[in-house]
Amino acid sequence: MEKLLWLDMEMTGLDVEKERIIEVAAIVTDKDLRELASYHSVVFQDQKFLDAMDDWNKNQHGKSGLIEKIPHAPKSEIVENEICAFVDKHFTEPAILAGNSIGQDRKFIDRYWIKFAEKLHYRMLDVTAWKMIMESRYNVVFKKSETHRALDDIKESIAELQCFYDFIDGKQTQ
Repeated sequence: MEKLLWLDMEMTGLDVEKERIIEVAAIVTDKDLRELASYHSVVFQDQKFLDAMDDWNKNQHGKSGLIEKIPHAPKSEIVENEICAFVDKHFTEPAILAGNSIGQDRKFIDRYWIKFAEKLHYRMLDVTAWKMIMESRYNVVFKKSETHRALDDIKESIAELQCFYDFIDGKQTQ
């Protein structure tokens, strides 16, 4: 594992059958978590999907400013092509996805972005699994700002794993 493809998506909700992707961010890091490249895009969705969001999503994505960007964003197919090109540029083998609760993002990728899914390895690095162990076993807690914007969230996921690495390496104590 020489590189990781860190990814975060914002969606209109969590139900992969009825919700849609509204933002994606990806960062390529080396195995030491140094950033090599990044990609970000808001994703256009029809107003009907925005209107159908639950109160939490309407409030969160409204407060973050994401909702107002969606009508002017590129369509999903364009964003998928861009992220595929991004992966092709930085990976010669299937990319290993990394992030918090990355399995949820992977469901949306598999459902809506088939070409992108084909570029991904079946293995994933889920920082949430690390978090569960580090908090319950070692009382190591990483405080996140929870902006629910894709690029901010993925940078925090990388920082969170670095925090856990530092603890394991004896560079940090709790």
